[in-house]
Amino acid sequence: MTMIQHHPADDLLLAMAAGSLPGGPSLVVATHVEACAQCRSRLQLLEAAGAVVLEDLAPETLSPQALTRTLAAIDALPPEATPARPVAHLPAPPEGMVWPRALQACTATRWRWLGPGMRWSRVALPADPQAKLFLLRIGAGMKLARHTHSDTELTQVLHGSFHDGRALFEAGDFDQTDGSIHHQPVVQASGECICLASIEGRMLFDGAVARTLGALIDM
Repeated sequence: MTMIQHHPADDLLLAMAAGSLPGGPSLVVATHVEACAQCRSRLQLLEAAGAVVLEDLAPETLSPQALTRTLAAIDALPPEATPARPVAHLPAPPEGMVWPRALQACTATRWRWLGPGMRWSRVALPADPQAKLFLLRIGAGMKLARHTHSDTELTQVLHGSFHDGRALFEAGDFDQTDGSIHHQPVVQASGECICLASIEGRMLFDGAVARTLGALIDM
């Protein structure tokens, strides 16, 4: 089993623990935490630290509906022990791969053509309809167009691996990029790669054709 080498920074985990991370980035971080025991422990530590801080704050009067809303939210949560299973409202994964449980509440389009050996799917998150979430499925040995970013992109590798000139990212690895990164992810020859990506702003592609395709799919 491949050891996970790349993890979310503590500021992302802290924002997730505090509930202040937007829906799209939160989902990508959640898929990583689901696969990574190290980050689950870090997140639990940050949540515990936040609980201690809350205990030290002066008490405030709750609204009459606070308990009812809280209980309703708890009832709506899926059981943690739910086993991974095929998800009918997501596109079919490769044989032997199962979508993360974090995606259970999402829906997504069928796989759509992006280029030779490349497909994409737009993911819809009911809790945050404005989130720009994508599944990317890139064939072995293929490469995305060289690009940078107008804002932040978070990527979780779900299957396979790629190298973008900075490092090798394999299944379970997490990547955060922004305008300071100019790269070209290349999928390894051993097999196709599937990633979940949350994009804030836009991907800024070097080539005109890639820029046009990116604009058409709001990437």
